Order: sequence, then C-alpha cells, then structure tokens
Amino acid sequence: MSNAFMHSPAAFGSCLPWEALDRDLPILAARYRSGFPYPHIAIADFLVPDAAARLAVDFPQPSGEAWINYRHFNEHKFGQTKRALFPDSIGAVIDELNSPRFVDWLSQLTGIDQLLPDPSLEGGGMHQTPSGGFLNVHADFTMHHHRPTWRRRCNLIVYLNPEWREEWGGAIELWDEAMTRPVVQVPPLLNQAVIFDTTETTYHGYPDPIRCPADVSRKSIALYYYTDERSGVATPRATNYRARPTDSLGRRFAIWADKSAVAIYSAAKRRLGLSDDFASRLLRRLWRM
Repeated sequence: MSNAFMHSPAAFGSCLPWEALDRDLPILAARYRSGFPYPHIAIADFLVPDAAARLAVDFPQPSGEAWINYRHFNEHKFGQTKRALFPDSIGAVIDELNSPRFVDWLSQLTGIDQLLPDPSLEGGGMHQTPSGGFLNVHADFTMHHHRPTWRRRCNLIVYLNPEWREEWGGAIELWDEAMTRPVVQVPPLLNQAVIFDTTETTYHGYPDPIRCPADVSRKSIALYYYTDERSGVATPRATNYRARPTDSLGRRFAIWADKSAVAIYSAAKRRLGLSDDFASRLLRRLWRM
C-alpha cells in the first residue's frame, strides 16, 4: 500500500475517488431516486482502495469506556461516537465525509437541498456487531436529539469487512413500507457503501443473529445528514422497531415493549441531555429484570 493515505494524518490524500464520483453523479443520482422500496443506492469501491484497506486494519476492538454496548431486545452491537478517539485514518475519512464538498455531492445525489453534516456523530461513528449480534428492522429516529430543528434526512454506511462470507449473514435488509418482506439485501463487504433516505417508513436492519467466527465482527462507519427545519419543525419520533411477519406473538410483544422503553428514553434524552451509554445500561437492566 503505497498511497499517501498510509502515512501520517497530515499526509492523507483524499479518501474518495472524486473523478469517478463526479463523472458518474448523474447516473448514480438517477439510480438513487428510482430506488425501491425507497430512494437508496449501494456503491461498490466507494473509497479509494488503499483507504478502505487501511480503515479495516485500523478499526479498533470494542474495548474501553468510549464504546457503547447497545444490548437490549431490539439490538446487540457496539458503537463509538467520540471523533477525538478514532484512529487517525478513520478520523480522516469521517472528516472528509462531513466536508462541504462531499455534503454538496450528497445533496445532488439524493435531491435533498441544503443537507447538513453532524460533527457530533449522534448515533453514528464506528459500529461493530459481534458474532450473535443483530439489529431488528426499524425506521430511524427523525430529529437530532440535541438540535431540535434538525430533521434527519439520509444515512451513509460504509462497510469495512474483508473476506466476509455470505453464510455469516449480516446483510442490511431494506423492507417495504407495509413490512411484508425485505426487498433489497446488501452484504457488508469491504468498501461497499449504502446510502438511503431517512423517513418514518424507511425500514431496514439485519434482524437475524450474524454467524461469523468469535474473532470476527461486522464493522462499519455510519454518518447521518440533516436539514434545518426552523420554519416547520416536524414531530420527533424515536427509533421505530417493527416485527416481521414470521415473528411469534411473544416476540412481537417484546419488540413493542423494548421500542416503548427506547421512546421514553429518547424523549428524556432530548430534554435532559442523557447519553446513549446511560440508555444502553438502563435497557440491559430492564431486560435482565
């Protein structure tokens, strides 16, 4: 790996293949906006190959207090949102994906004007899911917890899993609005990006426990983008987990109960400034009870 990205942070070149992204933007935008079951796109080789390889090598284990253990009935994964603690290579990529140039490109791709990046990485940052982990099908929270006029508009997820095997599962599923079936499945392969609209009905997740070896995890970075809705603030909605048609009555009740607890916490988080780590610990205690 001879790219400048491999050297000191100050020497990192662009992590994005800008010539290809700019050249292909009209085609990519048409694909995005015609996406079904809702606007979305999967882009292979999203980052410069050397950059993606470096991120996969540098991605840390989920140890230390900075990692949040999201473990309750509707999910089992780890997250880290503190940009200052990221490895230099991952921080450099996060910064470029939050840069004015990329956000403008993303606005043109999605057709959403005046998108805003979120330097606080609320709910985003580094994610990884261990063997047995999962994320039930859901639609994301609609408003930023600490910026009450910011409406969440789209998600960007970049996967960092070399040699990921299909039999391990872990593909993100995009479900139809009626929650009858997953329409699209995208495996979490190295340097594959998924971008999609965020609304009250853009259901997605990877609800089946992944089956990778114990020394492997499903790794990704996630960024969320917003618009400022000062002229007409939408009603905040918490993450809305949904049952699948094959789920038992007991499982449906547990998904609903856990979702209700998350909604109560989300309201408290907006008003009191609580942390995701606090919520995760509280939900784990409730489910142990």
